Amino acid sequence: MAATASPPAPISARAGVAPLRAGQGYSFLLRRLHSLSGIVPIGAFLVEHYISNSEAMKGPAAYNATVRFLNSLPFVLFLEWGLIFLPILYHGLYGVWIWYRGEGNAGDYPWMGNWMYTMQRWTGGVAFAYILYHTWTMRFTGVHLATEPDAGFDKVYRAVYGHPWVAMFYLVGVLAASWHFAYGIWLFCAKWGITTGDRARRRLGYVCLLIGLSMAGIGVYGLSGFFRYVAPAPGSTLTLVRH
Repeated sequence: MAATASPPAPISARAGVAPLRAGQGYSFLLRRLHSLSGIVPIGAFLVEHYISNSEAMKGPAAYNATVRFLNSLPFVLFLEWGLIFLPILYHGLYGVWIWYRGEGNAGDYPWMGNWMYTMQRWTGGVAFAYILYHTWTMRFTGVHLATEPDAGFDKVYRAVYGHPWVAMFYLVGVLAASWHFAYGIWLFCAKWGITTGDRARRRLGYVCLLIGLSMAGIGVYGLSGFFRYVAPAPGSTLTLVRH
């Protein structure tokens, strides 16, 4: 009489273990929201912010007019919290969590993909720290620009001019945010199935490189506008004087 093999016992995961297959569990949804939020609304806001800051090259009056216009928009508190602050907090904090859970191996396997992964994590961390600092100092401390928009240029100017470490931090933050956004577009298109195949992704890589360089150029251009002026002598009633 032939022996019959017993069917293997089913393997069950203990409660609380997230499914590994894509499309199941909260992890997939949170990662998709993380990817999407980096493009809209955060990426869109970054482009607008860089362009608005470039008004500094036209002088204090032009920059202050931009600050006044932005603060006059309807539902400005909703726009700030719903489309800027909260999405940035989610994207940044969840990005830190992804970084913490990931295992970088660019040192052991120095492939381009691994280096790009590592650079994306580091630039994201630097950009997040810069955004937190910039938002806290410009929005929640000192002169309240929502009620005193004409102090906008002066507030930014006095925060960076004569403070080389702060100015360097601003410069590094602008470059990191530009890189992170540009490569984030490439990752978004790959993850969401917009670009399929190596050829399409390679072409998009060149486009994203151009976007990153353009964003970095606009960001540095706007930042340099605050270094074209010198503060008046103590006690003087004169406004900022152009070099």
